[in-house]
Amino acid sequence: MATESAAPISLTMADIRAARALLGDRVRTTPTLALRGPAIEAALPPGTQAILKLELFQHTGSFKARGALVNALSLDAAERQRGICAISAGNHAIAAAFAAQAVGASAKIVMKVGASAFRIAECRRYGGEVVLEPDFHVAFKRVDEIRDREGRTLVHPFEGIRTASGTGTLGLEFIEQVPDLDAVIIPIGGGGLAAGVATAMRLSKPDIEIYGVEPFGADSMYRSFEKGSPQTLEKIDTIADSLGAPYALPISYALCRASIDEIVRIRDEEMVAAMRFLLEHVRLAVEPAGASATAALLGPLRERLAGRRVGLIVCGSNIDAATYSRLIGG
Repeated sequence: MATESAAPISLTMADIRAARALLGDRVRTTPTLALRGPAIEAALPPGTQAILKLELFQHTGSFKARGALVNALSLDAAERQRGICAISAGNHAIAAAFAAQAVGASAKIVMKVGASAFRIAECRRYGGEVVLEPDFHVAFKRVDEIRDREGRTLVHPFEGIRTASGTGTLGLEFIEQVPDLDAVIIPIGGGGLAAGVATAMRLSKPDIEIYGVEPFGADSMYRSFEKGSPQTLEKIDTIADSLGAPYALPISYALCRASIDEIVRIRDEEMVAAMRFLLEHVRLAVEPAGASATAALLGPLRERLAGRRVGLIVCGSNIDAATYSRLIGG
């Protein structure tokens, strides 16, 4: 699958501010929420403050709209005429269709058979044409075929400087809303979110502690940090399909490596517990990926970040009622 691998692997604050100007009012400035109350205080060490960045309220229900729109808005007239293509388990599919519609282009989206019916329906609601394939290996080949045969522009689900500049607007927005953060925890799938957010926060506040979080069953970036180069997973085994990237790629890896202090891993049951926690005490219904930063603070980072002011990215909420009920009720 082709990427922007030839582009220089650097992202500046000027790039991020340019992306913000390009996006204009096409994306929402999502709110923040400081967690308070007896249940919160009981769950965290004394003095720990948690502030949620509620990106689940973004258009399309996830952060993906930012990067997809930067890519779509960068198309020239001929590229818009030919349209875009994308591959995704769901959130990027919805965002790519949304972004294409926003610029008057068509979108052909390759998804895996068995993908969430809710996400497929949302993609189609934004005008996306969905192509279903039996597995991701076939799906990646199919999206390349569509790109080559139809001349569509491939909008990658996580790799690319444009995508990182788009997600960087989220990091810049958060640090401007809550400038006194001591640390931030960012979910990682392929690394597109973390690449932009971590870069923006590191450039804005060099002394902030930045942590990434991945499931044990989809830890390509954790392994890449260990090995010193982008790694590929043999299999994905997690309930957080939005975090289930099969590999890391050079641009997102390099940007994450440059700005993230450490990646921690969490188990699926910790994400489920965090989903329940957010429902019961914050009244938020989120997908597993959207609860991952909270799970990291309640779990492996609990003592390390004791007494600190910690930002948590709530990255998405695209989950159907039946799946959500099954997970939190299990």
